[in-house]
Amino acid sequence: MIPKFLKKRIFKAPVTTDSASNTDVNPIAPKPYSNAPINQIYRKLSGQLLDVAVKPKLLGELPEFDTDDQTLRFYVLQDYSRSNSILIDLQTQEHNLPPALVGVHDAAHNIKENAAIIFLNHPSAKDSQLSPRLSRLVSAVLQYPELKVRLVPVSILWGRAPEKEDSLFKLLTADNWQDPSITKQLFNIGVMGRDTFVQFHPPQDLRTLINDSLKGDEEGFSIFDSLATDSKENSTKEGNVKESSVKDSHLDITSSVGDADEAPNYALVATADSNRELVRMLQQRLTVYLDKQRASMLGPDLSDRRNLVDKLVYSPAIKHAIEAEAVESGISVREARVLAKGYANEMVNDYSHSIVRGFYKFLTWLWTQLYDGVEVHHFERVRELATDYELVYVPCHRSHVDYLLLSYVIYKRGLSIPYVAAGDNLDVPVLGPLLRGAVAFYIRRSFRGNALYTAVLREYMHTLITRNTPIEYFIEGGRSRSGRLLPPKMGMLAMTVHSQLRHSEKPVVFIPTYIGYERIMEGGTYVGELKGKPKESESLLGLLKVGRKIERIFGNVHLSFGTPLHLSDFMTKFDVPANSLPTDRTDTPLDDKASAMVDNIGVKIMQHINKAAVVTPVSLLSLVLLSAPKAALDEEICREQIALYQGLAQQLSYSDDTVITDMSPQQIIDYGIKLKLIERTPHILGDIIQIAGKQAALLSYFRNNILHVFILLSFLAALVARNGRIERSRLDNIAKQLYPFLQSELFLYYPAHGLADTLNKKVDSLLSHGLIVELSDGVLSVPESNSKCYQQLQVLATPVGQSLERYFMTLALLAQQGSGNLTESEVVDLCHLLGQRLSVLYADDIPDFFDRALFTSFISALTRLDYLQKDDETGVLTFDHRINDIARHAKYVLTPDMMQILQQVASLDEEEITHAITEISNKKQRKFGRKR
Repeated sequence: MIPKFLKKRIFKAPVTTDSASNTDVNPIAPKPYSNAPINQIYRKLSGQLLDVAVKPKLLGELPEFDTDDQTLRFYVLQDYSRSNSILIDLQTQEHNLPPALVGVHDAAHNIKENAAIIFLNHPSAKDSQLSPRLSRLVSAVLQYPELKVRLVPVSILWGRAPEKEDSLFKLLTADNWQDPSITKQLFNIGVMGRDTFVQFHPPQDLRTLINDSLKGDEEGFSIFDSLATDSKENSTKEGNVKESSVKDSHLDITSSVGDADEAPNYALVATADSNRELVRMLQQRLTVYLDKQRASMLGPDLSDRRNLVDKLVYSPAIKHAIEAEAVESGISVREARVLAKGYANEMVNDYSHSIVRGFYKFLTWLWTQLYDGVEVHHFERVRELATDYELVYVPCHRSHVDYLLLSYVIYKRGLSIPYVAAGDNLDVPVLGPLLRGAVAFYIRRSFRGNALYTAVLREYMHTLITRNTPIEYFIEGGRSRSGRLLPPKMGMLAMTVHSQLRHSEKPVVFIPTYIGYERIMEGGTYVGELKGKPKESESLLGLLKVGRKIERIFGNVHLSFGTPLHLSDFMTKFDVPANSLPTDRTDTPLDDKASAMVDNIGVKIMQHINKAAVVTPVSLLSLVLLSAPKAALDEEICREQIALYQGLAQQLSYSDDTVITDMSPQQIIDYGIKLKLIERTPHILGDIIQIAGKQAALLSYFRNNILHVFILLSFLAALVARNGRIERSRLDNIAKQLYPFLQSELFLYYPAHGLADTLNKKVDSLLSHGLIVELSDGVLSVPESNSKCYQQLQVLATPVGQSLERYFMTLALLAQQGSGNLTESEVVDLCHLLGQRLSVLYADDIPDFFDRALFTSFISALTRLDYLQKDDETGVLTFDHRINDIARHAKYVLTPDMMQILQQVASLDEEEITHAITEISNKKQRKFGRKR
């Protein structure tokens, strides 16, 4: 596409005579540079001094070059300065890249440059501020079709503080076309030398850039066609040039760049004028590219907090909300404005680069104390989007450490840190202001019915999004206590969509992010809360208690960035038009299409988080040992079971984004012992591996992190193992009936309409490992009962059992109490109590079995699939015989003994139901009273 500045400079091909063409000199032809020894000495001494004062940090990946020795390579910097030149030269030497301050000579193509650096803003630029070296290289590439030139754009940041709007500091240090003064360079070196960052961007082929610039769009073609027409008319009028002489004195750009198929067939234009405009286009393109890279690393310019609060309160949208609040509450507009300003002060971030740098140094030390390493996967897909999209990070929520860990990883890898939506429970003395100065903006845990607060929050979110500020929020709404993903909360997601439909600067893209730990600080607290212990409020004392754990071993922590989800794709899918909401209102509701889109995005985000899961050594150990009788296995059998799980996960990967540990089974066992999660008991017949004392409940957390990866394999294994033999057709029918509930609980991404193909692949995988046997007529059977494969099948069949036990117990309770007798909340509360009792009496007292969220998910799935109907006024659930039909399928997976136990536990008479509901209600009231 031809840029505007080129359209304003429509030039005519000048008419020249033969004699004139012989005497004209190309103004951008290559010019020899002197390379005197004194310059080499100066560079060497300057490099040594700079190397002492400046300690740059490399961001991103190093560029990869072709092995072709004939390719010329140049580094592209935005602004000229001696310090930048020397810094890049030092970096190229340190990382074994082609040197930057060494002359580039190519006699065959008339190239003789004294350095391999191109400055887009060069003090020697005289041809309408064009880079002289870039101009010479473009001319050479046009002249020599075989010449290969690679450009490597480089970003240099002397400090990473986002610039303040209208600040004096910004004016004093602003970059311009002129040679940076010695004062400015010394300031950068002295003040910012230890906070300097360098990033080499992917190499770009100069000939390809020229081709892309020349192709343009249809409008671009018409411009060049008009040039040809004007040139022809002038030639006819003048009558002093023959066609052959015109061809001799002008450069055919198409033939110079490459074959006719590779470049547009533009009209002939004067060499000087055409090259000048072409260089201008290339220079602008490279400048925009580096500007975008800089913005992705620094973030947008900042207003100070007070100005931002005032802008929020006096924006048209909040003015309208204030007036509505005044009418609704019977207060004056001034009082309503004070209230809105108070809300804004509660939430608005107060970014301080000093605090961010302090956190960075502190966390660099902390992670080395806590973790063996921080492993990051698939980050490059985020970097590729950062320049052109509004990034919204949507990670799962495992720990309070998540807030800092994700921001640390993003900052360390060279992108600007996102503003994190944090619950106001973290706004405690000391810690709260520090987090607000670094990454956090605080929101209330609940603000249902508070229209003015909602309006201020929506407008603040809209302000951040339109200013292209990266944002992060935990879509689950709170930390998972069980290790499974919680159902998504749609509030923040709906606000993001609402903002995009009001006005958009950049398209929004969601970055699902998986966070996985191998030990977790809050582990003991989570187990207690699942067992009914009240949640402790955050406080400075709690922070100090956590600090006492710093010397403990927490293994590795993993961050995996899932496949990005583009909001525009969902808008197309649901036929939601862009800019369909008024820009000056926050209270315009989303229509049915947009609301359905928000729900779909929420589910897809959860599915993509699970697709990006990391199967760690600890999660594998947890899955294996918790499936074994008494949570113990012979060490050799344990190794074989771990190897089996690794083989299954690698042979038929859950997703291309899923990462499987590459540790050997023996290394995994030794690693678990090192973390004190398992222990080895020596025995003369073979050592035994078992879960360490009181660690079973904690290990269930890490098992649940990856349960979705193996759940279908476990389900199929259970169907075969519990029945001995089963027809494939019956297996498919049972799976089709029960899969929606597993999908809802674990956010499985396999679509229901393609489930049969997925099941066939899973069955084939089990067959290939010998875990099941296929007989004639499509019958699947267990292997020999005394074989190793049979034992492995029994262990693999165990993980799905807990989910199916919860389903059957819930269905049994509903069937026994009858339709129209219980509300949704009563069913969830009773199932929670029954699960607690069952876990203590018959199971291993692992609290995630009776997690309320799991029962809520199951009831929601039954309602969504229309097995349950909920009365809008009373909330009472009604159902028909299909509830019993689902329950009957349990006999194919659960043992008769377990089904009898579940039936007995779920058998409650009317008096027991009334007593239980009363006690639960009283407990909730006491809990609510403490919170108030």
